[in-house]
Amino acid sequence: MKSFAILLLLLFSVVTTTTPLSAQTETDSTQKKGKELPSKEFVVKEDALYGSNPFGDYNEAYYLVNRLNDQIGLPPTKFNLRTPQAALEHFVMSARNGRYEDAMHALNLNLLPTDLTKEQAITLAEKLYFVIDQRVSINWDGLSDRPDGQIDMSTSTNKAIAGKPRRSVVFGEVGLDERDIVLRVQRVRYKDYGALWLISANTVENIEPLYEAYGPRKLDTMMPEWARFEFLGFPVWKFAGTILLFIISYLFGIGVVRVSQKLFRRSEKIWIKSIADKLAKPAGILFGSFLFYILLNYLISLSGGFASIVYTGLIILMIIAITWFVTRLVDYLMTYIAENKVGDISEEENEEARKMLTYISVAKRIVTFLIFIIGGYVIISQFRSLEKFGISILASAGVATVILGIAAQNTLGNIFAGLQIALTKPVRIGDTVIINDDWGNVEEIGFTYMVIRTWDLRRLVVPLRWVISNIFENWSMTSSHQIRPIIIHADYRIDVPKIRTKFEELLKNADEWDEENPPILQVVDTTDKSIKLRALCSAKDANTSWNLHCKLREELVAYICELEEGIYLTRERIDVSQTNAS
Repeated sequence: MKSFAILLLLLFSVVTTTTPLSAQTETDSTQKKGKELPSKEFVVKEDALYGSNPFGDYNEAYYLVNRLNDQIGLPPTKFNLRTPQAALEHFVMSARNGRYEDAMHALNLNLLPTDLTKEQAITLAEKLYFVIDQRVSINWDGLSDRPDGQIDMSTSTNKAIAGKPRRSVVFGEVGLDERDIVLRVQRVRYKDYGALWLISANTVENIEPLYEAYGPRKLDTMMPEWARFEFLGFPVWKFAGTILLFIISYLFGIGVVRVSQKLFRRSEKIWIKSIADKLAKPAGILFGSFLFYILLNYLISLSGGFASIVYTGLIILMIIAITWFVTRLVDYLMTYIAENKVGDISEEENEEARKMLTYISVAKRIVTFLIFIIGGYVIISQFRSLEKFGISILASAGVATVILGIAAQNTLGNIFAGLQIALTKPVRIGDTVIINDDWGNVEEIGFTYMVIRTWDLRRLVVPLRWVISNIFENWSMTSSHQIRPIIIHADYRIDVPKIRTKFEELLKNADEWDEENPPILQVVDTTDKSIKLRALCSAKDANTSWNLHCKLREELVAYICELEEGIYLTRERIDVSQTNAS
């Protein structure tokens, strides 16, 4: 009977220690996503991972284990491992003071080989602390200091809110091979020893690959002890080395700019010279920042807030450089197409060229806007804090939309007006327009404004919202052909048919006339002193018709002045007979 009991005990031990690792991983991911507590079937697998009795009691407040750190022994009772914050604080403070033999007792070694020595466990503690110090910013305020792992919360009436106990708490995440390693502390209970919080077995299992990715760099191992002095808790040599590497990378970036400019400017092809001028600077910044990243990652391991500042700034700089490079490339391509594939827009009758240039301008704005959006998204996606901030904004989208709409009403209105202009095309680049009695040609249509080049070479900057909301004249919207009136005042006694014949003669002899409309001269109004003559002339575009109408007016006035010594010019009549009689 006694041997039968021993046999059952051995069989029970084998069953409880051979459960696959996937069970814990599935549980962790389930808890991370905030799902409901696992089912009893799943609990059997999960508890088996920790060596507990699958047919024993299930407790949601801790993991039941039937073995704990056989390699190094149970943690001494003098160590405070009763809460998540206390356990992690014990590990960090012990490791920071060089007491790795104490720090190792905060690790759950159940997933490691049973022949692990204390020296190897001490080394694991040292490696984990190095990774945490390098890459993890622990939110101590977010760690519970209660044995049940709950965060103290209270209502406006100062009454505590009761909740379910927690047995797994996340204190950090580290990226590794395009996946995230979640660092946790978990509450375990071993027999009658009591429940305590330890750094989870899965976290301990990932120490070696994390240390291999984020362990000491070249200069960390080469730097002599005498040069390792610190200032405010940070090694001075790392700060000086980072500055030196930045200077080297900066000089390398300048060298890339100058070499590329000199190299490509020797080419006989104009497009190569132009692209070198536009892309040299962003390329220099990109290559310089990339070199700085390689040197820093190979030579120096940074830690704490300084590492966050340097790597964050470096990633942002590289993304900005790439965004700038792509936008300059798009700008050059669009400009090249506009200059070499589009006709002369100075000729207003070239409607197809003006339409194509407008499409190119709109496409350049849209593509540039999308590139900046993508660049901003990539920057945000690099940082979890910004991702959470973005989620918070989406969660409060209603309030954010109202605030944004009020604060940026004019800007957003101009942007949407630009999209409306691009779709409906009430005005295009090269069109002749009159806005507030100013006559000019559309020179540029930007994101929020339109530039008008006036006839006297002034530039009017008009908000696109104003263009959509107000009336303006577009003389070349459907056709550049234009008719202009010539207004002349003459005496009542003038021979109008004779003037009409002269106008037809002058118009037919003018090279600017496009012959689209016949010569017309009419008496359109009378006053108490003169009659008003209007002659109509047409030309291919606004500029030509203006020059033609000025020329014909000058010739008609000269003709009337010479006709019978100018007696048909306008004059004021006074009856002097009644004045003499009085």
